[in-house]
Amino acid sequence: MIVTLRYSSDCPNWRTMEQRLKDALRAAGLDTVPINYERVETHDEAERLGFIGSPTVLIDGRDPFACPGAPIGLACRLYPTQAGLAGSPTIEQLTEAVRVEQGRVKTGGPRGGQAF
Repeated sequence: MIVTLRYSSDCPNWRTMEQRLKDALRAAGLDTVPINYERVETHDEAERLGFIGSPTVLIDGRDPFACPGAPIGLACRLYPTQAGLAGSPTIEQLTEAVRVEQGRVKTGGPRGGQAF
């Protein structure tokens, strides 16, 4: 499993996402999986990567929180949680996303997207 955290240094929410992602990997029994970091600093980079905001987590290249039609840019990204919009998914949401992807890898199942 490859986990990537894309972020803009102008958005402080990536630090929260980083900690929650580490906690989620631990909860899923995957604490040895490294997190790859990709800083996105220019609009050209955002365009090239299809970056829809900071922070963005990719699991095996897939954004489990993708929202079709979201604009590309360097803005701070918001995620729907049970407590309302937040700058990062909850640990529980991230753990579920990791487990779903882990299940796809084990079963070789389809890699469809999940929109919120």
